[in-house]
Amino acid sequence: MTISLKPAHLKRYKDIALLLLKYGRGDLVASSGLDADLGEGTEPVAGSGKAEELAADLEKLGPTFIKLGQLLSTRTELLPAAYIDALSRLQDNVQPFAFEDVERIVTDELGVRLSKGFTDFDPTPIAAASLGQVHRATLRDGRPVAVKVQRPDVRPLIVEDLEAIEEIASMLDRQTDAGRRYQFATMVQEFRKGLLAELDYRREAQNLKLLSENLGEFPHIIVPLPVDDYTTSRVLTMDFVTGRKITALSPLTLLEVDGDALAEELFRAYLKQILVDGFFHADPHPGNIFLTDDHRVALIDLGLVARVAPRMQQYLLQLVLAISEGRGDETADFALKLGQPMADFDEGSFRRKVSEMVAEHHLARAEDIQVGMAVLNISRVAADTGIRLAPELTMLGKTLLNLDIVGRTLAPKSDPNATIRRNAAELMNQRMLKSLSPGNVFAGMLEMKDLTERLPGRVNKILDTVAANELKLRVDTGVDAGSLMEGLQKVANRIAMGLVLAALIVGAAMLMQVRTTFTIFGYPGLAMVLFLAAVAFGLLLVISIARSDYQDRERARQKR
Repeated sequence: MTISLKPAHLKRYKDIALLLLKYGRGDLVASSGLDADLGEGTEPVAGSGKAEELAADLEKLGPTFIKLGQLLSTRTELLPAAYIDALSRLQDNVQPFAFEDVERIVTDELGVRLSKGFTDFDPTPIAAASLGQVHRATLRDGRPVAVKVQRPDVRPLIVEDLEAIEEIASMLDRQTDAGRRYQFATMVQEFRKGLLAELDYRREAQNLKLLSENLGEFPHIIVPLPVDDYTTSRVLTMDFVTGRKITALSPLTLLEVDGDALAEELFRAYLKQILVDGFFHADPHPGNIFLTDDHRVALIDLGLVARVAPRMQQYLLQLVLAISEGRGDETADFALKLGQPMADFDEGSFRRKVSEMVAEHHLARAEDIQVGMAVLNISRVAADTGIRLAPELTMLGKTLLNLDIVGRTLAPKSDPNATIRRNAAELMNQRMLKSLSPGNVFAGMLEMKDLTERLPGRVNKILDTVAANELKLRVDTGVDAGSLMEGLQKVANRIAMGLVLAALIVGAAMLMQVRTTFTIFGYPGLAMVLFLAAVAFGLLLVISIARSDYQDRERARQKR
């Protein structure tokens, strides 16, 4: 991919170059040639940026970079811990846009004027983010709803930004060691896919339905359902949740609810989402979790969700259980299954650090335990020791960390480790039952049918081959057969010579007891002959072995 000369792209090249330079990555700027895009007098002092300033700088660059910051907060192998912490607190709150734009977009998308589609539509938004804002409204049938409206012209802006970021990522991959190691272009492609999906509110509507269905067994957890007839790619209409953010609850309100039971149920619900369903609400920060007026927990804003493959679910479940029970070695084993070692991976250091961290976590007081932080620390240890862990692990850590914060608000003395252990058996049973779904059973039956049909013919063929004495066993050693046989022959010859020499020495020792008239140096002559022959043959054998080994090493060196 070549660098574009579009004015919008040139401005982004400069913005990104300044950002890299400010936060101490001037080497990437110079190696990639981005320094040519910097104007005179615009360069910041190299490395002058502080971790806490990065989030604010990304917010100034617009919605694409706010979302990029959220992605970077999950990539512990790319940034130091201080920057990860700063980006984890990145707030997606911006100034609302004009109500005239809201009215125009809703009318264009739904095909009706606000006065015809709603009996009431509050012009003041109740929340505003980088991609859209939310208004309270009432449908014609009296149903209270929340209407999420996408910002005007945000899609083309994001597409332009993504093109510029993709071009820079490809250039970094080609021209820098960091790019070749981390494959920035692949990361940006995944980022592009997720961000464009987030711009389609119909997907979020489907996410709301699916999550509501998956959490149907939890009576105190609700998910607002969408109104299909009032939902398009740029407008999402859903149930309005009456309540308050978890973090905005007063101590008096908390006394009125059973915080321990709510925290337990919420934690169980997320464990089920992640480790059984493989589909979870990936942004449970306190602003996205409400306590309703009837003392239930509402999960809102499903623009950011994550999916986990069945095999990954199994490893994550084993990892979480190992952490909760303080099994450091097993935690390291499961983490390794979730990662890809790099050239400089130090496995010994990784195992030692993980074991120490898990031991400290297990010995902590219940009120100090944070499972999410333990998972994130494993990701950081992996980055320090040279292993690239799956992004799902960091996403799990961030989700559980936010969940820890919410759980502590509801029940300050809750113990996440105990919750995991209490629900481990149920999680395993649910995973097993899910594996016995009609689709999986049917697929297994088809494979069994195929085996049954082919088995008699294959057995007959094997028996006929045995009866005709034509059965052959071929062993693939993975090395050259000639070299292997030559080596075995060499070993056999040396063993045989050693046995002969041993026999000569033993015979000489026994003949020493037989007195004869023929002597050498005063000892029985035949015994001395055998002994001297053994010495001579031994010396010849040692010389032969040394010479043969030397020739083998020379041949191997010449081949290299």
